[in-house]
Amino acid sequence: MGNDTKVIAANAAFYAAFSTGDFAGMERMWADDDGISCIHPGWPAIIGRATVIGSWRDILQNPQRPQIVCAEPQAIVDGDSARVLCIEIVDGTALAAANHFRRVGDDWRLVHHQSSPIAQIVEQAEDDRASHRVH
Repeated sequence: MGNDTKVIAANAAFYAAFSTGDFAGMERMWADDDGISCIHPGWPAIIGRATVIGSWRDILQNPQRPQIVCAEPQAIVDGDSARVLCIEIVDGTALAAANHFRRVGDDWRLVHHQSSPIAQIVEQAEDDRASHRVH
């Protein structure tokens, strides 16, 4: 399996752990050091293993957590570092996401996750609302 394929598979495992609420699986996905970070939508940046893993514990234990589907994953591999850029479909809303990985032995481990709303889609929705206003 090529590195692109392995990174895409690691990315898919990350979303599978999220969708099934598999905290142990999520915890294994992350590099085991304090150089990891995460920016959840609408959250400030969090840094360090205890904080990042704790945030995933809280999210996965929440029965109201959203369902997320990863679409259009694209891997960029540079030696022992890689990132996957994708679209997250979260309860019908599209978010841009970046998942950064580091090769640890034969595995790819997450070192950073970030997702946020896509501005063009938000602007389009605002334009649609504006055109329906009664003046």
